[in-house]
Amino acid sequence: MRKLGAVALAASLESGQVSAVEAARECLAAIEADTHHCLLAVRAREALAEAEAVDRRRAAGESLPFGAGVPLIIKDNIVLRGAAPTTCASKILENFVSPYDAHVVERLREHGLVILGKANMDEFAMGSSNENSAFGPVGHPLDPERVPGGSSGGSAASVALRLAPLALGSDTGGSIRQPAAFCGLVGLKPTYGRVSRYGLVAYGSSLDQIGPLARSAGDAAFLLGIIAGHDRRDSTSADQPVPDYRAALDGDIRGLRLGLPDEYFTDALDSRIREQVMAGVKKLEAQGAEVRRISLPHTPYAVAAYYIIATAEASANLARFDGVRYGHRTAQSGNLLEMYRRSRSEGFGPEVQRRIMLGTYVLSAGYYDAYYIKAMKVRGLITRDFNRAFEQVDAVVTPTAPNLPWKIGAFKDDPVAAYLQDIYTVTVNLAGLPGVSVPSGTVDGMPVGLQLIGRPFEEATLLKAASMLEGGLS
Repeated sequence: MRKLGAVALAASLESGQVSAVEAARECLAAIEADTHHCLLAVRAREALAEAEAVDRRRAAGESLPFGAGVPLIIKDNIVLRGAAPTTCASKILENFVSPYDAHVVERLREHGLVILGKANMDEFAMGSSNENSAFGPVGHPLDPERVPGGSSGGSAASVALRLAPLALGSDTGGSIRQPAAFCGLVGLKPTYGRVSRYGLVAYGSSLDQIGPLARSAGDAAFLLGIIAGHDRRDSTSADQPVPDYRAALDGDIRGLRLGLPDEYFTDALDSRIREQVMAGVKKLEAQGAEVRRISLPHTPYAVAAYYIIATAEASANLARFDGVRYGHRTAQSGNLLEMYRRSRSEGFGPEVQRRIMLGTYVLSAGYYDAYYIKAMKVRGLITRDFNRAFEQVDAVVTPTAPNLPWKIGAFKDDPVAAYLQDIYTVTVNLAGLPGVSVPSGTVDGMPVGLQLIGRPFEEATLLKAASMLEGGLS
């Protein structure tokens, strides 16, 4: 049963070939036996109860949404009421239990999907390797000594290891697409506003989006169709119609205009990755797509701008974790300021502390104009680059990551080198665009990801093109 993708499993559940309880039990057994440290919390009792409820309703002849009974895993920065804590992989939120569900969790419950547990991640989604979890790193599905990508590394590894057919991640600068590339999956970052952020613990509020990780474009389309849509509780949620993403996969891509930006295919890209990405481009071209070279000239400034904007927003968002309103409080509190300082020093890990300090610095008097305002101007220029590109092409094709999954600890003493691994993904978040990573071959046995970037709210176009490049781990 674990070999089935989400859509195939949904069809089997609907026809009565398998039950929701059987599907949940098989996944829970695999989770218990796994050693890659993908999950931080497992909801075995609750998941089985929810699966039993789906089976009872189906046996009673009730008409259920397609997909009812399909199990999945969600990232641990998406709140979920009940016994499973929402820690964001941080000591400061250890044992924090949410009193309410995120909007996406409400959607999953309405459709009868069964949440098995909460996935490991980089602390507060700050990282590209899952090494920054306060509860230990996740191992790559093919080589546990390598990273699975991040920050949604636990979600990606779970799907690649078939602990569940689907997972939800969040993407602030590539945190769905890069682990999808490293683990041989389809990972989609929706347009900013396409999916409600209500109940997503904020890292960079103008950049964060929740999205699916799946083994196929069809499965990603299925999950996106469930979670997408307007939510009045999120002021940035877009009141746009949600198309039938699965139906959009039908047909062909003849005449689709694809752009290859010169700035993404420089000498900094591993030549073996370039070869695999170009093989994917040729596959799309053979199926009728038209390929042309384009330029996105402000790309070289994207990483610097991103790490100023994201850390500035993080320094404000994480101010709420002070030992009073949420989370860990030091046992050695003296006066109020000392209690704040100790609680945050003990609760936050080194990478989160580094980003809070950087964000506070760029927002401080005397540096706001020099750094933050300048970064926001660069953000505007990057958005303008894409707008001009989309006058010539329907989608942009790039590598997802410049290198293969690295050994755990390889960038331990060089955080800037780790930040540069985001070079191909952060522009999508800065411009608020949709992007999807799809498998495109392997190098030394490790998966390679090809990224497709589209116009706002044109996820269907990306998924259709991605479906032409199906592949991944076997």
